[in-house]
Amino acid sequence: MATPIGNAEDIGLRALRVLRDADLIACEDTRTTGRLADRHGIETPRMPYHEHNADRMRPGLIKRLEDGARVALVSDAGMPLINDPGYKLVRACHGAGLPVTAVPGPSAPLTALVLSGLPGDRFLFAGYPPPRSAARRGWLGGLAAIPATLVVLESPKRLPASLADMAAELGPRPAAVARELTKLFEEVRRAPLDTLAAHYAEAGPPKGEVVVVIGPPEDPPAPAPEILDDLLRVALKRGSSVRDAVRTVVAATGQPRRVVYARALDLADGDGG
Repeated sequence: MATPIGNAEDIGLRALRVLRDADLIACEDTRTTGRLADRHGIETPRMPYHEHNADRMRPGLIKRLEDGARVALVSDAGMPLINDPGYKLVRACHGAGLPVTAVPGPSAPLTALVLSGLPGDRFLFAGYPPPRSAARRGWLGGLAAIPATLVVLESPKRLPASLADMAAELGPRPAAVARELTKLFEEVRRAPLDTLAAHYAEAGPPKGEVVVVIGPPEDPPAPAPEILDDLLRVALKRGSSVRDAVRTVVAATGQPRRVVYARALDLADGDGG
């Protein structure tokens, strides 16, 4: 059985048990995982498995799993397979009909979302933006209309320029910059994007791993009632059903469907206000 496990200082008892019971630990860096193993008296053999050797090592791991071995996949930091090519091993296991389970570890994107104070009922983890400004602004423009909180990774050295592009493309949305999460120097700075951009332009790049959390776009201002009615009348006169007329007007105005639908029913019933 393959088991992805987060490699963290505050590792849980279940993860320790899995590592001790495994026949092999596949890890990004055997030295990093070795320090964890030494600290907890884990003697399970280790082998490197990372982005640069994965294609070569994966067939051998699948063969060992097919022969009945238990393999634990460990990341250097955070939750494995989140922004990590280890998913290819899990996909190969599924393709071979091999069971896979997970022992969840700390996840910087989810931890940042929780600490940001921004809506977590709907969010998009977007990974790293492009490194160059022009491509980054186009990438951000593609995310601008998504009605969800955005969770973005960024390198410390690019953070000031990236925040400036975020403010330019997304406006002064509420946001948070979280760094060194679950570590000694954890910090979360909350402010509108333009304020954060100004702060880091002056302070310079921070130290440590960074996650940026950006609030969803605000609902567009409601059009005057008479304008909403006019749009619905035009749609209904074209022979559209109430449902189709509502869909058209919601797309045009960005207003909540329930509001537009209630008014469309009034107009369809002859109550023009």
